Amino acid sequence: MPLTDQQADEIAAARTQHTPTARPTVPALEAMLYQVTPVLDHGFIRVIDYMGDDGAIVQAARVSYGRGTRRVSEDAGLIRYLMRHYHSTPFEMCEIKYHVKLPIFVARQWIRHRTANVNEYSARYSILDREFYIPSPEHLAAQSTVNRQGRGDVLAGDEALHVLGLLRDDAARCYDHYTEMLNEDETGAPRDPSRRGLARELARMNLTLNTYTQWYWKIDLYNLLHFLSLRADAHAQYEIRAYAEVMLRTVEAWVPVACKAFRDYRLGAVTLSAPMLTAVRRMLDGESVAMEDSGLNRREWTELMAALGRG
Repeated sequence: MPLTDQQADEIAAARTQHTPTARPTVPALEAMLYQVTPVLDHGFIRVIDYMGDDGAIVQAARVSYGRGTRRVSEDAGLIRYLMRHYHSTPFEMCEIKYHVKLPIFVARQWIRHRTANVNEYSARYSILDREFYIPSPEHLAAQSTVNRQGRGDVLAGDEALHVLGLLRDDAARCYDHYTEMLNEDETGAPRDPSRRGLARELARMNLTLNTYTQWYWKIDLYNLLHFLSLRADAHAQYEIRAYAEVMLRTVEAWVPVACKAFRDYRLGAVTLSAPMLTAVRRMLDGESVAMEDSGLNRREWTELMAALGRG
């Protein structure tokens, strides 16, 4: 279970509270507030708070005093223009805060995006739960032979069973040693009064990277969309992509016009270098262009052919 009964009760209580406000709200995202969306085997994402909406982007771009009287189509056109031409500050006017439960190795990849405010569960003060990420069989793959960062063929049969056994056994053994070093019960009292427990800040170093941690993560829309452009991409590591895809759905509920523009101009688009564009123009002029005379190296040529649907 991703949540304890106590946590579920706290969330249910929070969802019953309604506070009148003069600021703009988004009904579709309000319906998601505090709701837990499971990710992976023990993880989750939930929206805690947000500020702004599609109208806030437009308002900031025009530096207007109110919500404006322009038509929705004009506002959508402006947002699409801002997205298409890589304007940033109007999108920074919107912010969102998530509560995320995720494996430590995913958190260490995620934290490379240094444009958010983060507060992580502290294993110096509290004891981490006995929960570990174990990949489902379809995501248990060998190292790719052509991509140093990627996965290759899925493991099967005895190979898969052996790896899954190692992951479970190592995580369980390390956690058992972690609790043994802590020498604490649920109340914080010594399990064995005859010996002292190791400090929590030291005992935690024995935990495996598939142990789950939690954090609050607050970010503005511009930087969130940059995060999603990388982590919701088909080439991103599956585990972090699973979180990004859930977050993308919350963005769609929150700022649907901006999210549509993002899908059109970022996720569903490609960027061509000047030599790539030259090669495409030559093709459009009816010239037969091969890699050898395109001015592109093999990787660039392969990417261009994939973008043109000729890969």
